[in-house]
Amino acid sequence: MANFDGKRILLVEDDNFLSELLSKKLVEKQAKVTRASNGEEAIDIVKSNPKFDLVLLDLMLPKIGGFEVMEAINADPKTKGTPIIILSNLGQKNDVEKGVSLGAKKFLVKAILSLDEIVDAAAEIIK
Repeated sequence: MANFDGKRILLVEDDNFLSELLSKKLVEKQAKVTRASNGEEAIDIVKSNPKFDLVLLDLMLPKIGGFEVMEAINADPKTKGTPIIILSNLGQKNDVEKGVSLGAKKFLVKAILSLDEIVDAAAEIIK
C-alpha cells in the first residue's frame, strides 16, 4: 500500500467532487494535499510555494488550461522539474504527446481508472 510520508501534492482539478474524493484518498495515505480548482490558482500556489513533490493536473480547467500550467511550472527555475501527472479525460494521441513533451511523468485518463489506481500511480512517481 502506498504511503506518502508527508509528501506535498498539488491537486489541480475543477470537478469539486472528484477533487474532494481524491484528496481524501491521498490524505489517508499521509500526503499533504493542496487543492486548486483552476489553472490560474494552480500557478499562483506554485509560485508562492514552489516545493511540491508532485502535481496532479487536469487539462480542461477554467481560466488557464493544464498545458499552460505545465509551461508556467517549467518556465520557473524554482519549480522546473517538479513531477507532474496529467489526470484528464482527454486521451487523444496528440494530447498525450504534448503532455509528455512538456515533461509529464504519466498521462492518466481518469474516466477509466479508480481512485486507488490514481493514488498508486502517484506513489510510483513520488517514492
